[in-house]
Amino acid sequence: MSEIVPAEPIEGGETHFHDRAFYGRTYYEVGESSSSSRPNVTLAITEGPSHRDDVPEPFDSERLPTVFASEIQRFLRVANLIEREEPRVAYLCRFHAFVIAHQKDKHSTGRGVRQFKTALLQRLEQDEEATRKRKDKSDSRELKRVYHEYRDYFIKHDKTFDLEHCHREKLINARDIASVLFEVLKTVINAAGPQALIEGSELHKKSEFNILPLEQGGIQLAIMQQPEIKAAIAAIRNIRGLPPPQDFKKNSAFVDLFDFLQHCFGFQVANVANQREHLILLLANMQTRQAQKQTSILKLGEGCVDEWMRKFFKNYTNWCKFLGRNSNIRLPYLKQEAQQYKILYIGLYLLIWGEAANLRFMPECLCYIFHQMAYELHGILSGAISLTTWEKVMPAYGGEPESFLNNVITPIYRVIKDEAEKSKGGTADHSFWRNYDDLNEYFWSPDCFSIGWPMRLDHAFFCVELKKKSKVKNAKALLEKIKERKKRDDKGEESEDISDECHKPQWLGKTNFVEIRSFWQIFRSFDRMWSFFILSLQTIIIVACHDLGSPLQLFDAAVFEDVISIFITSAFLKLIQAIMDIIFTWKTRLTMEHSQKMKLLTKLVFALIWTITLPVCYANSRGKYTCYSTQYGSLVEEWCFTSYMTASAIYLMTNAVEIVLFFVPAIAKHIEVSNNQICRFLSWWTQPRIYVGRGMQENQVSVLKYMLFWTLVLSTKFLFSYCFEIKPLIAPTREIMKIGVKKYEWHELFPKVKSNAGAIVAVWTPIIIVYFMDTQIWYSVFCTIFGGLYGILHHLGEIRTLGMLRSRFYSLPAAFNVCLLPPSRTGQKKRKGFLSNMFQKMSLEKNAIPKFVAVWNQIISHLRLEDMISNREMDLMMMPMSSELFSKKIHIRWPVFLLANQFSTALSIAKDFQGKDEILLRKIKRDKYMSYAVKECYELLKHVLEILVVGNLENRIICGILNEIEQNIAGSTLLKNFKMKMLPALQVIIVELAELLIEGDKSHQCKVVKALQDMFELVTNDMMVDSSKILDMLECPLPSENDFITFSLDKPLLFAKESSIHFPLPESGPLIEKIKRFHLLLTIKDTAMDVPANLEARRRISFFATSLFADMPDAPKVRNMLSFSVITPHYIEDINFSLEELHSSQEEVPIIFYMQKIYPDEWKNFLERIGCENLESINDDQKKEELRQWASYRGQTLSRTARGMMYYREALKLQAFLDMAEDEDILEGYETAERSNSALFAHLEALADMKYSYVISCQSFASHRAYADPHAQDIIDLMIKYPSLRVAYVDEEEEIFQGRARKVYSSKLVKVVNGYEQVIYRIKLPGPPVIGEGKPENQNHAIIFTRGEALQTIDMNQDNYLEEALKMRNLLQEFFRCQGRRRPTILGLREHIFTGSVSSLAWFMSYQETSFVTIGQRILANPLRVRFHYGHPDVFDRVFHITRGGISKASKTINLSEDVFAGYNSTLRRGCISYHEYMQVGKGRDVGLNQISKFEAKVANGNSEQTISRDVFRLGRQFDFFRMLSYYFTTIGFYFSNLISVIGIYIFLYGQLYLVLSGLERELVIQARIKNIQSLETALASQSFIQLGLLTGLPMMMEIGLEKGFFTAVKDFVLMQLQLAAVFFTFSLGTKTHHYGQTVLHGGAKYRPTGRKVVVFHSSFTENYRLYSRSHFVKGFELLLLLIVYNMFRRSYQSSVAYVLITYAIWFMSLTWLCAPFLFNPAGFSWTKTVDDWKEWNKWIRQQGGIGIHQDKSWHSWWDDEQAHLRRSGLRSRLMEILLSLRFFIYQYGLVYHLDISQHSKDFLVYVLSWVVIVAVFLLVKAVNMGRQLFSANYQLGFRFFKAFLFVGVLSIIITLSIICELSLTDLFVCCLAFLPTAWGLILIAQAVRPKIEHTGMWDFTRALARAYDYGMGVILFTPIAILAWLPIIKAFHNRFLFNEAFKRHLQIQPILAGTKKQSKS
Repeated sequence: MSEIVPAEPIEGGETHFHDRAFYGRTYYEVGESSSSSRPNVTLAITEGPSHRDDVPEPFDSERLPTVFASEIQRFLRVANLIEREEPRVAYLCRFHAFVIAHQKDKHSTGRGVRQFKTALLQRLEQDEEATRKRKDKSDSRELKRVYHEYRDYFIKHDKTFDLEHCHREKLINARDIASVLFEVLKTVINAAGPQALIEGSELHKKSEFNILPLEQGGIQLAIMQQPEIKAAIAAIRNIRGLPPPQDFKKNSAFVDLFDFLQHCFGFQVANVANQREHLILLLANMQTRQAQKQTSILKLGEGCVDEWMRKFFKNYTNWCKFLGRNSNIRLPYLKQEAQQYKILYIGLYLLIWGEAANLRFMPECLCYIFHQMAYELHGILSGAISLTTWEKVMPAYGGEPESFLNNVITPIYRVIKDEAEKSKGGTADHSFWRNYDDLNEYFWSPDCFSIGWPMRLDHAFFCVELKKKSKVKNAKALLEKIKERKKRDDKGEESEDISDECHKPQWLGKTNFVEIRSFWQIFRSFDRMWSFFILSLQTIIIVACHDLGSPLQLFDAAVFEDVISIFITSAFLKLIQAIMDIIFTWKTRLTMEHSQKMKLLTKLVFALIWTITLPVCYANSRGKYTCYSTQYGSLVEEWCFTSYMTASAIYLMTNAVEIVLFFVPAIAKHIEVSNNQICRFLSWWTQPRIYVGRGMQENQVSVLKYMLFWTLVLSTKFLFSYCFEIKPLIAPTREIMKIGVKKYEWHELFPKVKSNAGAIVAVWTPIIIVYFMDTQIWYSVFCTIFGGLYGILHHLGEIRTLGMLRSRFYSLPAAFNVCLLPPSRTGQKKRKGFLSNMFQKMSLEKNAIPKFVAVWNQIISHLRLEDMISNREMDLMMMPMSSELFSKKIHIRWPVFLLANQFSTALSIAKDFQGKDEILLRKIKRDKYMSYAVKECYELLKHVLEILVVGNLENRIICGILNEIEQNIAGSTLLKNFKMKMLPALQVIIVELAELLIEGDKSHQCKVVKALQDMFELVTNDMMVDSSKILDMLECPLPSENDFITFSLDKPLLFAKESSIHFPLPESGPLIEKIKRFHLLLTIKDTAMDVPANLEARRRISFFATSLFADMPDAPKVRNMLSFSVITPHYIEDINFSLEELHSSQEEVPIIFYMQKIYPDEWKNFLERIGCENLESINDDQKKEELRQWASYRGQTLSRTARGMMYYREALKLQAFLDMAEDEDILEGYETAERSNSALFAHLEALADMKYSYVISCQSFASHRAYADPHAQDIIDLMIKYPSLRVAYVDEEEEIFQGRARKVYSSKLVKVVNGYEQVIYRIKLPGPPVIGEGKPENQNHAIIFTRGEALQTIDMNQDNYLEEALKMRNLLQEFFRCQGRRRPTILGLREHIFTGSVSSLAWFMSYQETSFVTIGQRILANPLRVRFHYGHPDVFDRVFHITRGGISKASKTINLSEDVFAGYNSTLRRGCISYHEYMQVGKGRDVGLNQISKFEAKVANGNSEQTISRDVFRLGRQFDFFRMLSYYFTTIGFYFSNLISVIGIYIFLYGQLYLVLSGLERELVIQARIKNIQSLETALASQSFIQLGLLTGLPMMMEIGLEKGFFTAVKDFVLMQLQLAAVFFTFSLGTKTHHYGQTVLHGGAKYRPTGRKVVVFHSSFTENYRLYSRSHFVKGFELLLLLIVYNMFRRSYQSSVAYVLITYAIWFMSLTWLCAPFLFNPAGFSWTKTVDDWKEWNKWIRQQGGIGIHQDKSWHSWWDDEQAHLRRSGLRSRLMEILLSLRFFIYQYGLVYHLDISQHSKDFLVYVLSWVVIVAVFLLVKAVNMGRQLFSANYQLGFRFFKAFLFVGVLSIIITLSIICELSLTDLFVCCLAFLPTAWGLILIAQAVRPKIEHTGMWDFTRALARAYDYGMGVILFTPIAILAWLPIIKAFHNRFLFNEAFKRHLQIQPILAGTKKQSKS
């Protein structure tokens, strides 16, 4: 640094650049004595010679230490910008950056600081000598000159708002450079004149803006000229009447109301700027819709502010009423002041919300904060005096910077964070920690006000640690401590300690609800349903037992008395419910209100009373009737009563009240919502006193609709159950009870049990299981019926093929006019009825046709840009825009693909036609498109000839011929005077002429002349019967200008003169387009009937056309529509495929090769678009980037999603253009007008900015940028491509505090300016934001940067299309349509699954998903009214949700399925969720079995967590009965029904096993002669439907039938079954049931990343075994074992047909669970892959585990991970696991008595001896293991002899037993069947008690035994795979059914699977 000299002063001024020695000394003080001792440089720098003429590479300005990155980055960026022109100034900027960096961290303690300083210092040393030569005398003068240049340029162009993009970039650069240079100047000069400093200061204050440049003198944009924006800004800046700024220690006046709030309460500057813009846009958008009601649009209307007050504070006012507090929103009487106060209150709430961080998930906590701060704000505004200090009221926390964050948000955040840490990542029991809901619900109680304001941090709410009972509640322990204190020296400290201990705040515990893992939660949440089903079952059994002949016999005294005994059961169920309520809410007792405690106890007491009273009355009054005779003719002769009946009537009184309220929902709603004391008392018994879940009733019509639906479902279900399940079992049951079984085939443990209870249980239990499960089946059936009818009535699938599209295309302009064009001012458009034709008599709006043409052409253009269609197809599909479309007599030029072959067909009809002209005309007009084609060809020919032929004589002749033709047409004499047979020859000549005109080659003029002459000859000589008039024109021409008449009979001279024709034609784009169209009309053949050829393009166009006939709201003008935002959370998923990824191989298959084969037509279109022939010809960088994008747009990437979402902006601009453009602009076209009319398009950009914004929340952007991950640059490239795109991320920075670096977290919003990301807002956070589930936390931090009244959530694997984006403004109008009682708060949309074109699995999954997101959600929304939020792409009422907790929930584990909880929350808070099918969004899904299974597991885990959640409990309890049924069977009920259906199979088989092995079956069948039990077969058949996937297929078939035709539906369904769809759905059933059941019992729910890769690849055997061993394989082997044992011991006298009927479905299920992973594994039967899999399997099974070894490397590690759920289980769950494991011991107990060696002995000793054998086998194995450990290393020979001795000994024992005790080979097999399950059961029990035996030898033995079992199961599974892999035909067949869809599309699957790289040429 010796070369660095002090800077010279300006005009005698003193320098402020310190001496170089100072800097050198200061820098080296930290321990870097010389440059040679500096550490290695890690950042990129450019080294080179000291003297060089070339400009060095820029210094890295992006990867900077977080300690000072935000302070120095702009200096380094500016240095890079100006280095080429001003190298010395760039050097000074870097020097200044070094100074700042050193001042920020003098000791280089921050991460990466030392390396950065070293790198920058080296660069400064290099640049010092190279930049010594200055343009001016000194550094200061150089700086000042450059500064003034940029400043003057900026000031000159600052006010211009319609600059082109490149000029705007220059202006932004000038502003940034001038601002930075001013900062550097301030350190160089002492005083450069006051004016320069003022100007520089103003310039420096101009920061980056998001949408509105609100700073004074900012870059002017068109949006700032909008009157609504001006009105909103004026209202915000109305500061009249505010307290003086001096009260808040502010010297200057307040800028606006937000500035006042900032200084008043201490909000962050960035938060204020963010919410200022937010509120201005909200007010402006509301003003646009209310401007017509206002007298002046430049003044903000009162209605606008009032509407926002209502929306923002609806929840707050309800909260105040609920807690009995007055609202602190107090307004003055004067209107002028009232508006200012309202804006202040809205602004205050927004500022609180904007800085609340994780508290945004706690809406009532925010209400509490607002309540306190609003009170302070009112005191400040009114100038109130404090009664304690007698001074003006001031905020409790003052207005210091970040005061609100530090004093209000941070303390509560710490509570949230500490509680989340107690959850141990979600693995701890939910009862030990408070989640977001617990903390928020504390503010539902008036106790929350005890926190106070300022908040008392010693309040129990802030206590996180559990208080030990020994210190708090144990009085004896406290007394002992006091005695000890007295014995010692009396010290105050000890006394204080005890005192503190007594008064230490106690942990409040859970609030209102405890999430307890238990299946009892399902009964507790849906107790009414289970009680109803249990009582109905009891009733059905009673009725079946009495064998009634008529329903009237129910009223017989004896029968009726038995029937009403169900109330005793009801009383017992209510007692269970009351007990469970107390048990499950015990841990909420500290926060529970006293009235709720009393209610629980009262319910328990009443339940006990009724449980005692009803049975006693029933027993005492049975048979004791009091009868009354009825009148003659009555249906019932007499009425009889008993005391029990009277008691039952009293018991039912509460139910009667509920029934009345059910039918009058308005009264029920009022009682629940009202805060009146009487209403509170009435609802006290039935409803818990909580804030949410009140008043959710629908209107009466909606109630009747879903009641009718469920009445039909339940009636069918009960009728079926009675006839086919219960009644057939009654007679066999009676017979079984009569038989006395005395001879058992085993040792009967309970021989004295009467009535064969075990047999009855075995027979009835499966039926009972089916009874509780089959409601799900009947729901699916009726869902299919109702969903199909609904779809038909709503026009779904009206246009589903190209033929249908062509036939209905003529009606699309009228439909477009009705749906997508704003109505005229005269009034609203009339909507259609369900069955009426919507467009028959619909008059078109002005310019409706041209607007339709403009929009249609834009859609087709975008299809071409997306490579869905080729250039030729685009030409065939475009509609020409012409001035004729604006005339009154509209002549539409239809797309050529509609008119394909029509002209040729008309020509062939006319050529051979014999008859009258009228008949020919009628035949042609019969086809509209044929008539259009003929007319247009004739008009185009006339038009072309008028322009082409310019000679006078030639013009007269052509006009004469045309007049002759038209006169003959008018006189119907065309056929008489013209010979039509020559029309084909004329067509050939005209086609040739059109081709010549299109080419436009001057050298072809002779050919043009010849074509015209041939045409003339053909018409006059061969076609016209009388051509004398035309020929006379040739013989008698008009005189020329020189009055000379020339006579000539030489006809070929006609058209020959150069002046006769105008060729080439004038260079006019529209004219050439007309000729091209003319040529297409003449030549196009049948091939155009299949345009577009791409299936996706067909689907999109057909869906768009169909949606125009749907019932959607009228479209408002873009100016008047609702504004909205889209938010997309992103983690680490792909953004773009890199070139390396495209060409690198996964399983030796490059992605680009895969893409070419999957999308061959799109690849061909892409090559055509970029002008290349094949992949190898893509050389230059631009085309390579195009290739990257093409591939990325076909994967599940963020760039695909971003492109789709930015279509919204394009659509808005297009629609605004059509709203505002003049006829001339529309005629020019959208693109042309954009280039020519800059003012108009600046206005369109402004409207788009006002109405739409898109934010991507990139959770990992900061880390990607810090580590130079390519993902960061991909994100920046996205922002460069889409300038209006914004990216939000959490930045983790470091700051030096007290000499140490500490982490600081902040939410940042960035945009790209001139290629660099620029921070717009930086809002500091109280800590790391992700403390719950990652995705909702990621959304939550970014939601503050969204804008608008609606918010659409889009996942990063979704897509959108321009034609769908056009319907967004219609969709948003749905928020104004009432859905029943209320307006919707969430709008549901349908999704199209775009990943289904390759494998059969992808096809199954896409159809399954499609059926759910269409017919399933259609029924959920209407009539069932239970649709929730099932993920993206729903549209939220944004303000409704941000004031009620956000768009998801984030508590760890419990909110794993975070999206659905947004729907729950919305419904509980009286929201409404609708569903709309006229708009769709693309969605990607996983296509491999392993990925699909992971997804299914994640969803099942999420549903199991929902099962124990408070939201499900509240909805289940507080919905009415029928809506509760809808809710249950469409959410967790679906999973629980699947679970109990599988459990039913196990119970059936174990019951049959019991009957067979015990001998009961033999006795019953022989003695009672019972051959078959019909109900058992019916029950199993019902289950087999689920296993075969047919029920899943019913809604699927209906939806396919609606949208593709029912023939296609049947064909696809049959094809799916042939491709093993039933196997896939049965396998999925196993996935769902395993993960659902295990998670409810043990927990362990977690997010499972599936990966969204595009390449389908082979999964190894090891991977499949790891994934499915416990969920499928073990269960499959168990079922197989049960079936084998059952088959072995069932009696020959039992019918084999019956056996097959009962068990075929179970065989199918067990084999499916064992084989499906290998059947659906690509290349699963390749011999090479099989050999590799075997080697990997053996390596994996033998590899030792340990710390750091992943489960895919070692069996040991995997086995430990598989038991993770048991390690965190409680005692109840472990006991349940042990209890379930006991089932494996039944095999041994039953089978040992069937061994021949037992010699028919039934003594218990036989079973004991079997255990001796097991112990002996275990000891034998243990001996071998010990021998291996002790002798295998040193005594190999002895160890082998030892093993041989054991083998011979065991063999001799077996031979001896076979001779003496008749041991047979069958006995050996049966022993295996008996002992193998026993050992497995012992392993399971050992795993459950692992903590007790883990450190003993038993655990090592257990692990060795488990390894042996896994190895054995693996060998059994692998053997058939190896055998089948030998057969080549199996491999071919496997590929065929696995990739059938691909084969249909002629894709090369085999090269992909084989991994062969092939050259692909297009």
